[in-house]
Amino acid sequence: MKRALVTGGTRGIGLAVCRLLSQRGYAVTATYSQGEEDAVRARASLPEVSFLRSDVSSEEAVKALIGAFPALDVLVCNAGVALFKQVQDVTAEEYRRVMDTDMGGVFLCAKYTVKKMLGRGGAIVNVASVWGETGASCESVYAAAKGAVIAFTKSLAKELAPSRITVNCVSPGVVETAMNGRLTEADRRALEEEIPLGRFADPAEIASAVLFLAEHPYITGQVLGVNGGFLI
Repeated sequence: MKRALVTGGTRGIGLAVCRLLSQRGYAVTATYSQGEEDAVRARASLPEVSFLRSDVSSEEAVKALIGAFPALDVLVCNAGVALFKQVQDVTAEEYRRVMDTDMGGVFLCAKYTVKKMLGRGGAIVNVASVWGETGASCESVYAAAKGAVIAFTKSLAKELAPSRITVNCVSPGVVETAMNGRLTEADRRALEEEIPLGRFADPAEIASAVLFLAEHPYITGQVLGVNGGFLI
C-alpha cells in the first residue's frame, strides 16, 4: 500500500485531499498544528486516516514526523495560515509566522521527504494560491509566501526529476473554506462576479487536482490553476 502525508489535513482542502487519497487506497497520515475540535471531527469522519499534531514550521517536529515513516510515496503540502492586513500594520512576528508556515513548512517537509523518496521515486504536490500568481491587496505577505512556494516547486522539480520524483503545485482560486469565512455577503458576491464560473470552488474540486498531479508520472514543475477562470 502506498503511503501519503498531508499537512494541514483536518479541514477544508486538506481534509478533502485526505478523503480522496484514502478512497484511492493510500495509507494516509495528516498533520495539524492547532484546532483540536477540527481534529476530533476529522478523526470521526475519516477513522482510517491517522491525524497527528505537528508544527510544520518546526524543523525538529518535521524531522521527527517524517523520520518515523519507513517510506513515503506522496507528500501534499497544504498547511498554511492567512493574513489580511495592510502592510504598514503587519508586525515582524506576523510576517515570520506566515512565511515560516506557508513557505518554511513546504521547504522542511520536502527536505525530509525527499530522503524517503530517493531511489524509489514519488510525488510532491504543494498547495499555493492564485494570490501567489497575481498578488493581492491587503494580503501581500500571504501572497509573497505562496509566490515563493510556486518558485520553489519549479526549482525542486528540476532538481528531483532525475530521481523520478515529480514536484507540482495546485493553485486554488477562492474556495469554500473556513479561511474565507471572514468574507461578508457583499464580499462574496463581488468575488463571485469576478469568477467566470460564478462560484467558489468546493474543496473536493481542489483535491481532485491534487490527486491528478500526485499520480501523473510525466507532469512535473507545473502550476495547475483551479480557479474557475479567475486567472486566465
